[in-house]
Amino acid sequence: MQKERLIPLIVATALFMENMDSTVIATSLPAIAADLGTSPLTLKLAITSYLLSLAVFIPASGWTADRFGARNVFSAAILVFLAGSVGCALSSSITQFVFARILQGIGGAMMTPVGRLVLLRTIDKKVLVNAMAWLTTPALIGPVIGPPLGGFITTYFTWHWIFLINIPIGLLGVVLALRYVPPIRSDKLERFDLVGLVLAGVGLAGLAFGLSVAGLNLLPWPIVVALIVTGAVAMALYLRHAARTASPVLDFSLLRLTTMYSSIVGGFMFRLGIGALPFLLPLLMQIGFGLSPFQSGLVTFGSAVGAMGMKTLAARIIRTFGFRNILTTNALVSAFFLGACTFFTPQTPLPLILIILIVGGFFRSLQFTAINTIAYAEIEQAQMSRATTLVSVNQQLAISAGVAIGALSVETTMVLRHAETLSAPDFWPAFLVVSLSTAASALLFFRLPSDAGHEISGRKAGEIASRRRAETAAVKKASESTAEARDQKL
Repeated sequence: MQKERLIPLIVATALFMENMDSTVIATSLPAIAADLGTSPLTLKLAITSYLLSLAVFIPASGWTADRFGARNVFSAAILVFLAGSVGCALSSSITQFVFARILQGIGGAMMTPVGRLVLLRTIDKKVLVNAMAWLTTPALIGPVIGPPLGGFITTYFTWHWIFLINIPIGLLGVVLALRYVPPIRSDKLERFDLVGLVLAGVGLAGLAFGLSVAGLNLLPWPIVVALIVTGAVAMALYLRHAARTASPVLDFSLLRLTTMYSSIVGGFMFRLGIGALPFLLPLLMQIGFGLSPFQSGLVTFGSAVGAMGMKTLAARIIRTFGFRNILTTNALVSAFFLGACTFFTPQTPLPLILIILIVGGFFRSLQFTAINTIAYAEIEQAQMSRATTLVSVNQQLAISAGVAIGALSVETTMVLRHAETLSAPDFWPAFLVVSLSTAASALLFFRLPSDAGHEISGRKAGEIASRRRAETAAVKKASESTAEARDQKL
């Protein structure tokens, strides 16, 4: 099998576990909450703690891969993720469950960015879009089977098994990685920025955790405010520190590149809305519409089915229309289908809901492929470790913020309605809020140059070939006209 297909498929094993795990837990959230003696909204700490753990430990992933070898770190990260999965299955309280999710997050923090680093260092940029599609296509099988599988297990067995199914998948990933992934290391190892890691970790942890618990009444407001203020101060100190450091753990100087800036900032706004969907939709289906976890999973898996369909066409579409046109237009289209969830009611036919989710997933998948690829359009090989670290932190923070904003919108609606229990009307304003965030990302993407990313999309080569064909045809036509005129004179 070609390298641009084999390496992405191996890395996709990790993405498969991570994506399936997140969709399974979202579908089974009410059942897990009931068993652990807490509310579904409170159990969102299990989601935010995992994403928070990712954000805190991802900054160390690039340096760790350069120091110990990408293959070794990738394999070890899968094993740590499996240990966290076993811990989740054995949990009997929300505290144990959250700590197990944090352990999973530590493994995921190394697993995904290091896998992406392997891909970027072994695949030529000219085929990067195709490689990204191969990387994400198998990973999307997780979201496809995750909701119905999670619902089936939760409905007919017990939720504990949704974490134990990671074990055979993870072990297969370790075997394939050790056998086929080359032992890539950096030729020039930079000094590890320990001070930066601490400052960035405290900053990200304080901001993300403080915002996620705000409004849940889990902690007194003075503590919540202290968390947010501490996080903001730590991030301010980190920015000052990074400006004076040759090799910062989070290199914000990369944002000077237009394509990286658009991918980071525009991608954050887009994911802010999309990140809330896997959290809000299962709760709406189960609590708002009264569906079982299995029935809910069968409905919500439509979004991933649409995403699967797009992956075979993504490279061709981007090559035809260009990154800027796709990112700008598709952000609005994706926001439209996300906002359509606002009109879902218990009386809405399930086939109609499924169609909207499938079509919406189709366009969201195209957007993710474009955002993930264009980030590296102007990145040199020596900057790849820093670039993958920055991109991964941004992705996880955006998803975490999306979950927090979605939950906060639901809670705010309940307060305004003076409702004591969740019902379907409490979810509709949340879908509207997150869809507006997704639509706003189009403004960032519109500022891209018209030729942004042409080198990796293949569009530039196509335009050159078309121009050459036009020039050749013009020359040929001119020659024929000259010959015809000469013949007339004779």
